[in-house]
Amino acid sequence: MSKTKPEPAPTLGQPDHPLTRAELWKLELRRLYEAATPAGYRFRYALLAFDILTVIFIVATSFMPRSRTVEVLDVLFGLVILADFSARFFISRARWRDLLHPATWADIAAIVSFLAPIVGEGAGFLRILRTLRLLRTYALLVRMRADSRFFRQYEDVIFAVTNLGVFIFIMTGIVYETQHYTNPEVRHYADALYFTVTALTTTGFGDITLTGTAGRLISVAIMIAGVTLFFNLARALINPNKVRFPCPECGLQRHDADAVHCKACGIVLNIPDEGRV
Repeated sequence: MSKTKPEPAPTLGQPDHPLTRAELWKLELRRLYEAATPAGYRFRYALLAFDILTVIFIVATSFMPRSRTVEVLDVLFGLVILADFSARFFISRARWRDLLHPATWADIAAIVSFLAPIVGEGAGFLRILRTLRLLRTYALLVRMRADSRFFRQYEDVIFAVTNLGVFIFIMTGIVYETQHYTNPEVRHYADALYFTVTALTTTGFGDITLTGTAGRLISVAIMIAGVTLFFNLARALINPNKVRFPCPECGLQRHDADAVHCKACGIVLNIPDEGRV
């Protein structure tokens, strides 16, 4: 008796198992958020631009009195952030792990602060943590390396500056939110930024001080973390520029721009030259 070969089970997307509307939406969203396509890259660049616009809006409105226009813009920003958060959660392959990520809670805090006018700008400044995570997504990094020679050449410096800028902005937001209601020396965002920078550089002019135990702990955190970030920036500026080229033998990713041999295994490299002298 001859054995008949069993037919393969139908897979998603075939006529016997058509995609549901929810699966189609998930597929399209993953193409935007994850795929290495022109549309996906444009979408992620647009998200990055929106995050930067959000940060500028938060800083600018800290100097303004609360008004109907500002509250309407708060709600609009909150709705866009909520849509982005919902889409990312919908396509997530590890939702519980993503829920525990600090940037996820930063997004939730930003959404609540934007959609609740009584809170004011609140924790909206934490949105910049999302910007940092977006900058470090693999797909966007690959595209930026392909699009910009400047980014490829100074990637370490760019990330050191970005990390320092994010830290300054986050700590300035924390100083402002915890002090401007009770501390007459912190009247607006510029005062909080001035204190953060003077504490971070350990200059300490003393014309602005934070009140209470919480204020002193914030000052200590700014000084300790700030010194570390400044050291990382100085190291990135002083160290010679590296090029990203995986060694075919040992896989080492970073090499001197004029390297002939891999420092780890000694194999001869053939690093493409972009014409730099």
